[in-house]
Amino acid sequence: MQRKNWFQLMCLMFVLLPSLAFAATVAEINQGSIDRANATKATKPTVEMVMERVNAGVALINKEGRAAFDKFKGADSKFIYAGTYIWIHSPTTGEMLMHPMKPKLEGKNVNPLRDRAGKLLFVEFNRVATENGSGWVSYMWPKPGEKKPSMKVSYVKLAEHNGEKFVVGSGVYDITLAEINKALGK
Repeated sequence: MQRKNWFQLMCLMFVLLPSLAFAATVAEINQGSIDRANATKATKPTVEMVMERVNAGVALINKEGRAAFDKFKGADSKFIYAGTYIWIHSPTTGEMLMHPMKPKLEGKNVNPLRDRAGKLLFVEFNRVATENGSGWVSYMWPKPGEKKPSMKVSYVKLAEHNGEKFVVGSGVYDITLAEINKALGK
């Protein structure tokens, strides 16, 4: 009887230990993402920088699909830059698929999120990405630690892997619509 209990206990530990280690790893990766954003926030983002990072993210997703998601998180991610980051969501379901700063959003439908003016942010991101392939979306959103909304712009682009579509995006506060138009030659 004791051998059987010992065996059951060992099997239970074999099952539980990896999940406990994974939970710690998720927290560590999230903290690494936050640390990376803080370490890079002294760099002012540019239109070209944001577009280059999103384009690189789209190329990676087009090649690797969901298998690439971990490359967008953590202290060593090149997709966390200038105090900001890239997120990935589904244009068909509205599900947040990857968010390096707020992993609790993953698996949630973000389509109902509105800015302070009532704009459905992710619905607009989806529209721009699916109709145009890519583009900029402006909206009002509070800066971290603030309550008053500020102008924010996000560059979003459609990616596809094995028939599954993704919207890859990055948002910044420090770029004006005039800077975007100038960089795009408008």
